[in-house]
Amino acid sequence: MRRTFASPRISAHDEHLMASAKRSIKTVGLVVKRERPEAIKIARTLTRFLRAKHKIPIADSETAKKIGAEGVERHHLADRADLIVVLGGDGTLLGVARMVASEGTPILGVNLGGLGFLTEVTITEARAALGRVLAGDYEVDQRIMLEAIVDRASEEIPQSFQAFNDVVVGKGPLGRMLELDVVANHTAFCSYRADGLIIATPTGSTAYALSAGGPIVYPTLGAIVLAPICPHTLSNRPVVLPDTYEIEIHVKAPDHDTTFTVDGQESSQLGPDDVIRIHRGSHFVSLIRSAHPYFEIWRDKLHWG
Repeated sequence: MRRTFASPRISAHDEHLMASAKRSIKTVGLVVKRERPEAIKIARTLTRFLRAKHKIPIADSETAKKIGAEGVERHHLADRADLIVVLGGDGTLLGVARMVASEGTPILGVNLGGLGFLTEVTITEARAALGRVLAGDYEVDQRIMLEAIVDRASEEIPQSFQAFNDVVVGKGPLGRMLELDVVANHTAFCSYRADGLIIATPTGSTAYALSAGGPIVYPTLGAIVLAPICPHTLSNRPVVLPDTYEIEIHVKAPDHDTTFTVDGQESSQLGPDDVIRIHRGSHFVSLIRSAHPYFEIWRDKLHWG
């Protein structure tokens, strides 16, 4: 049986309350890209800084041994920490975002030198930025997530996935062109013949969707981007839809030569007649805003001059 999922509706007043709410910070979780020596080095510095401020630094057990923090199981970071500091790249932050979104734990992302649209704070700014957050001098952006329900023709129980950047339906190892029928807001929208389709949040609009020719969407807008990958019909252009819409994708494939990927980190194969339903998730990711305006970040990252 096919199931219908309603998108959660949140009032502007509630969004304002969420964005302005700040919590007392006593315990700080550190998520570190361990294979990067500079990440370990700055994590040690931040651990000492936190202890000097009478805060409790925690990290997963393996990382904790290297940086001098209290060790916990990684899945307990969300319920133990009042703040998460990510020392890595956007990929590291994506995994953390999915892990802590349900707890509403704010995330401070420190960029280790890559493109870093999500990890906006530089290494040289890390200690000062953390100090401002501990002093309560910060703002939080509430970024939407997507929930994707994979309703398989061969299975009774649908699978649920959470995405912070995007959901991608793409061609499999044989590389055949896909045929996808898309329904938006319970109304027939478009039939694509393409290498795939990206469904992105505003946060994810600067990721894979941008490479597919999609627009850059202001991060806090209530919108969803649909960007086809190498469409056979050149008039199939990326579109922006309200995030109150549910997107339904019907896979028309003769075999299991279709892949389903979440944030570039979780994937599975899709079969013929499988259906994916995507809508705004019930949780938001709380990202601590850096001191740099979005336009400045875009100009810097995209070399606009």
